[in-house]
Amino acid sequence: GSDPPDQTPPHPSAAFLGGPGEGSPCASGLGWAGEGPGASGKNRRVCHAAARLEMGSLWEEFNRLGTEMIVTKAGRRMFPTFQVKLSGLDPLADYVLLMDFIPLDDKRYRYAFHSSSWLAAGRAEPAAPGRVHFHPDSPAKGAQWMRQIVSFDKLKLTNNLLDDNGHIILNSMHRYQPRFHVVLVDPRRDSERFAHQNFKSFSFPETQFMAVTAYQNHRITQLKIASNPFAKGFRDGDPEP
Repeated sequence: GSDPPDQTPPHPSAAFLGGPGEGSPCASGLGWAGEGPGASGKNRRVCHAAARLEMGSLWEEFNRLGTEMIVTKAGRRMFPTFQVKLSGLDPLADYVLLMDFIPLDDKRYRYAFHSSSWLAAGRAEPAAPGRVHFHPDSPAKGAQWMRQIVSFDKLKLTNNLLDDNGHIILNSMHRYQPRFHVVLVDPRRDSERFAHQNFKSFSFPETQFMAVTAYQNHRITQLKIASNPFAKGFRDGDPEP
């Protein structure tokens, strides 16, 4: 059967009619029309995937001020933590979830304290090694991912180009957009032929940030302390929030 024409993910039994290993793409017109029909369509097990950013109002509050995220040699967790609520996955299929961070522009910045604003200060440094962070529960069934909020609280940001802990490497005083990816684990032997059909990516503009080694805008410092229960003496051994 063809997929329903509306944008909302239908009941799973309708969305995932294909048997195991069937990779028929979603009908175009479900948000992927720009990619054209046929080979570039998305696998029906990812094309209905939807992600809602958690703590959206807090992210918005930071974004209005100009979010800053600390990077350290040892690696620092993000606050707010990147968290999403997933829907539209096939409950019985396996998925890997991961994140990466892409530069928002080709500039390096400095903070002008007298005007409380960020100014471009020349060309970006050469891009740090592009890394991805796999959610540690990967791979897991769609049902498990959808059951609770998915939290990337183990992810750490570093400015150490030689980091060997697997942390995300960023250049300080550069702007970044976090990206979130849902990747279907394709059981077919020749699955790499279908790799471009087997993932769906999400970007939330309100999560973009400036990487810094120390907070520049004092309002960001205040908001972090006010809203982060661990801001006063953040330690790795802390219980999960």
